[in-house]
Amino acid sequence: MTYKKLILSILGLAAIISLSACSGQSSKDTEDKVKDKGTLVVAVSPDYAPFEFQTLENGKNTIVGADISLAQDIAKELDVKLKLSPMSFNNVLSSLQSGKADIAISGISYTKERAKVYDFSDSYYDTENAIVIKKENVSNLKDIASLAGKKVGAQKASIQENLAKTQLKDSNIVSLTDMGEVVNELKNGQLDAITMDGPVASGYVAKNKDLMVVNYTFKTNNADSKVVAMPKGSSRLKKTINKVVKKVKGKTFKSYIDKAATYTEAK
Repeated sequence: MTYKKLILSILGLAAIISLSACSGQSSKDTEDKVKDKGTLVVAVSPDYAPFEFQTLENGKNTIVGADISLAQDIAKELDVKLKLSPMSFNNVLSSLQSGKADIAISGISYTKERAKVYDFSDSYYDTENAIVIKKENVSNLKDIASLAGKKVGAQKASIQENLAKTQLKDSNIVSLTDMGEVVNELKNGQLDAITMDGPVASGYVAKNKDLMVVNYTFKTNNADSKVVAMPKGSSRLKKTINKVVKKVKGKTFKSYIDKAATYTEAK
């Protein structure tokens, strides 16, 4: 073998080893990455009681809620520490692509479009959508058809925003980043109606006597249920999370919602 051929052979072998290493690194499951660092970083939007919101505990601002209890269960199953990463809801999913979070639990609903980009767990809570109006307008907003030509608010990037846009073709859909802002716009008369999850709506109505939940809402199916989001290719982590979901779905998660109702939301 000539010296030139020897050099080329060595370089070729080095390239193969390098490619193999890169391939192994890229195929590493999210669960392995989480266990390697010993921390599960969870993206949340803490403005959605009773799922995730902020409260004062011993004078310290703390994120609590039913989704947070689920996150704690997942971290315990993985035997790692839990770190919550608060952000606006429209950034929750993108944080998985940027690597800022390992998973996202924030009242997220499954859609076919989202499933092309992210992995999702089995459903841990069946969605209950609600439409909220001011009590003084109840005679004018008797059914879904009466929302035609009206301004209907929803949280940006939420499943309710999508439902409103697809089922209220003749309404003006106003998307806002913060759920509290959506409610305030309704109370101030800037919106005629707003839409959100049922338990969230119940919480706001309980604190705002001028608001009410109407007896009509959007058509939904099981695909709109709440799920945990992960980066694409998280097969092992998905299996682990589904194990936890199977344990908590139903009575246990309902108890998490009931527990969340005992906290006072921080203002």
